[in-house]
Amino acid sequence: MKLITAIVRPFKVDDIRQALSALGVQGLTATEVRGFGRQKGHTELYRGAEYAIDFLPKVKLEIVCATADLDNILTALVAAARTGKIGDGKILVSPMLEAVRVRTGEHGDAAI
Repeated sequence: MKLITAIVRPFKVDDIRQALSALGVQGLTATEVRGFGRQKGHTELYRGAEYAIDFLPKVKLEIVCATADLDNILTALVAAARTGKIGDGKILVSPMLEAVRVRTGEHGDAAI
């Protein structure tokens, strides 16, 4: 099993959800986060005053999947999240040692 953590632009979340649903992914967790990378924030003008926005709004998606499904899910994630501009985000993959479904007590791939 693998844990996929994707940091993406907020307006791309619906596209990503649809792409993953088409692959049969049954669930994901989305969290609104703020951060920066190479994009380094930007400046905005509000009521005549210019101010810097150092931390940009992003969405953190967490998906647990079987190792066999990883490549297809990564391909769909990249295709759905890409705009081609700086700030599209990152996808991180970590090993998942165990998963347990609380309701039934199932373990491993059966719990996903």
